[in-house]
Amino acid sequence: MTRKFFGTDGIRGRTNAGVMTASTAMRVGQAAGRHFMRGGHQHRVVIGKDTRLSGYMMESALVAGFTSVGMNVIMTGPLPTPAIALLTREMRADLGVMISASHNPYEDNGIKLFGPDGFKLSDDDEAQIEALMDEEPLLAEASRIGRAWRIDDAPGRYIHAIKGSIGADIRLDGLKVVIDCAHGAAYKVAPTAIWELGADLISIGVSPNGTNINDGFGSTSIAALQQKVVEEGAHIGIALDGDADRLIVVDEQGKAVDGDQIMAVIATRMLEKGALAGGGVVATVMSNLGLERYLHGIGLTLERTKVGDRYVLERMKEGGFNVGGEQSGHMILLDHATTGDGTVAALRVLASLVRTGKPASELLHMFEPVPQLLRNVRYEGGKPLENAAVQAVIAEAERELAGKGRLVIRPSGTEPVIRVMAEGDDESQVEAVVGRICDAVKAAT
Repeated sequence: MTRKFFGTDGIRGRTNAGVMTASTAMRVGQAAGRHFMRGGHQHRVVIGKDTRLSGYMMESALVAGFTSVGMNVIMTGPLPTPAIALLTREMRADLGVMISASHNPYEDNGIKLFGPDGFKLSDDDEAQIEALMDEEPLLAEASRIGRAWRIDDAPGRYIHAIKGSIGADIRLDGLKVVIDCAHGAAYKVAPTAIWELGADLISIGVSPNGTNINDGFGSTSIAALQQKVVEEGAHIGIALDGDADRLIVVDEQGKAVDGDQIMAVIATRMLEKGALAGGGVVATVMSNLGLERYLHGIGLTLERTKVGDRYVLERMKEGGFNVGGEQSGHMILLDHATTGDGTVAALRVLASLVRTGKPASELLHMFEPVPQLLRNVRYEGGKPLENAAVQAVIAEAERELAGKGRLVIRPSGTEPVIRVMAEGDDESQVEAVVGRICDAVKAAT
């Protein structure tokens, strides 16, 4: 079924254009409120946001929508996405809402919904809410209109929870850490948590003004962090994205460490402690073949899913795994969070630095990545992957890489782009394979 509003991670788009308007937000509040008002108890929703200027508008519209159908609203102000998931469950709320477009620029915004269990909504729930958005809202009687209020202790609750994700004996004294919060949702809570654990902390990207979120800072723009780590002689750098559900690390030499290496470190440490569930790790088709080989070498499996943290989470729940994530930095540690939490993952990395005494460049280099190349091919129309000539080139490439590499080709879910990724032990072969496929796609459009 074609969706009008929901994509792979809630609703997202350019603010005041398309679907991301105050009108849409109010309809989401009315429809989601109606969908989750079950039973005779006092119904409530927790609403958080990142630091985008449009967050004020979207928050007000959502509050109007929820209260108009009789649901009470608790507003937390700027907090990471995983904090809203946590508070939704902790406060026995019927629903949680995060207003954020994650790592996108400030002009965009989004709405992510969490159920009472703190997990992102199922496809079925989203479909039912979409259907209700096309109906007239079921407005509450005047005496049953919901109330709305802000709570001041939400940051402290979250900080307390994430500090509990590492051993009570862990202190970060003597560890010099640079953290980059992307001028985003974690600009207060993440530095506070790390500082309270004793680190010598240097913070950048912690001065949001409504329009600078993800602008030259954060997990998708790490140059400033790399420079700061080297300048300060820090032991490690931590980069979060706009809503802090994503983590990229920089070692003491200023080199970037992606989600694959982070998953390898966390899984290895948990295996040593007997705390790893499911016999392996869940990642997406984009994770490096080097990670898969490393995990197999220590007796673990790597289960792959489609791109998207929601698919990783679904497989984790199905298979009883407690570690999963994406190469891009989404880390899901189900023992401590119901969604990706960059700060929790960062604390686990910092704890491993303390326990092992190894420099970050050694600790965070668990395996040698195989050469991997990703290219995007824009097309004007049609379905180039259904073209016979394109399919023939892809089939030939798959035979060529069989047993010594992988090929992943997929259309983008948000733009007319075909993503072509290949990896293998022979870098020149990988480049040639990707080039041939990209040329074939271009010729077919």
